[in-house]
Amino acid sequence: MATDPRPGATARDLDATPDDGRIYEILDGQMEAQPRPRPEHGRVEAGLSSGLFGPYDRGQGGPGGWWLVVEPEVAFGARDVVVPDLAGWRRERLPELPAGRIEVVPDWTCEVVSPSSRSRDRVHKSDLYLRTGVRHYWIVDPEARTLEALEAREGVWVRLGGWTDGDTARVAPFEAVEIDVGGLFVPLPPAPAPEAP
Repeated sequence: MATDPRPGATARDLDATPDDGRIYEILDGQMEAQPRPRPEHGRVEAGLSSGLFGPYDRGQGGPGGWWLVVEPEVAFGARDVVVPDLAGWRRERLPELPAGRIEVVPDWTCEVVSPSSRSRDRVHKSDLYLRTGVRHYWIVDPEARTLEALEAREGVWVRLGGWTDGDTARVAPFEAVEIDVGGLFVPLPPAPAPEAP
């Protein structure tokens, strides 16, 4: 990989982080520790991975040909090492899945945003993914109950669409499966019954 002239943390610094339950990332040479996700975040990760894994990673009822990984550590260079919530690689580009840190740019990433990560995921990571060649980027917001899909075209993100409760979607690059978007989120409480007159 090419050397990066920016000062700051490197992948070597990540190797020295404590095993304290937090997720450490380096973005633009700055190391940050993120707390473990909340349950609603984990629910989205579980829902998407279970819906996509069989058809795309295993080839069961779908085209196969992908590696799909929850929270992989991905090096986009020595000074950009991040942990997308979900990422996928076409097997033609990554024939074998490495045991540790992955140094091949994913074909797809998905971030499940939280109030503390919203600007990081929508601005900083979005720019990193675009700059390094990620082709597809999904942003899921459990609080807003939305899934938004972006595709890189000629150096910019093009919005493919956005979906929310009640929507089912076939979203690139995983159009072979239909996603029940509302089913990814914690169910809403039932509406109160109308008061009797």
